Amino acid sequence: MAPTLPVDESSLPSVFQSQWKSCPDPTALPFPRDNPPFALTAIDEQQLTLADDDYTPHSWENLGHLISTGQLDELKRWPSQLKAYLAWSAHVKAKFGSATTYLLTQRLFWEPIDDPSGAMAFQVRNVVPFADSKDFTILRNDWPYGHEEGIRHICVWLKQRLPVDHEGALSEEGRKMVEDFIHEEFRTKAGEEERDSKVLWFKNSTNLQSVRSLEHLHVLVRNVNDEVLQQWLV
Repeated sequence: MAPTLPVDESSLPSVFQSQWKSCPDPTALPFPRDNPPFALTAIDEQQLTLADDDYTPHSWENLGHLISTGQLDELKRWPSQLKAYLAWSAHVKAKFGSATTYLLTQRLFWEPIDDPSGAMAFQVRNVVPFADSKDFTILRNDWPYGHEEGIRHICVWLKQRLPVDHEGALSEEGRKMVEDFIHEEFRTKAGEEERDSKVLWFKNSTNLQSVRSLEHLHVLVRNVNDEVLQQWLV
């Protein structure tokens, strides 16, 4: 475990979310137009021209469709949330060096180890993903997509890399690992009787990941008992 640092309250996502939610000018941007803190997609650019009142949030059915058809680039944030995310990203890059460092020191408390490959690595209890609960962490997503009320967005952060194919997508082995984990940790605990009625999951391709050096999955849940939900919303 990495040394626990005091919580940097100036860097809390809620600070930026509140600021941009209440911004009176819907055309305001938190960065120079020609210098965003990360590369914007065409959809991001479109979202930045909207006010929250102009945005239609993703329904559960729409989320399921986009995930099942691989249209993950169509997932959008509320316009004010996207602006807040951009402002926060610039802030943590300046203060911590990267969003990865912020996550490691403020949320995950993991300490990287030297690895011959040069990739970020961690000491693990079991080299097999999901085999030991100390090797992964379940947290609420501080920057969820813009979905309807009642849906919660969760991230599962792993110390190991999942098996992928030559194109970087989950291999058959990797997908089975994830499916088994999602069934045990989320579908069963949520009391899901019909598949995808309470739980959806996806793993972004590399080009859509804002934190590329840390392995993670996205999980969306709805209609879950509060006591169970609180286990995941840390």
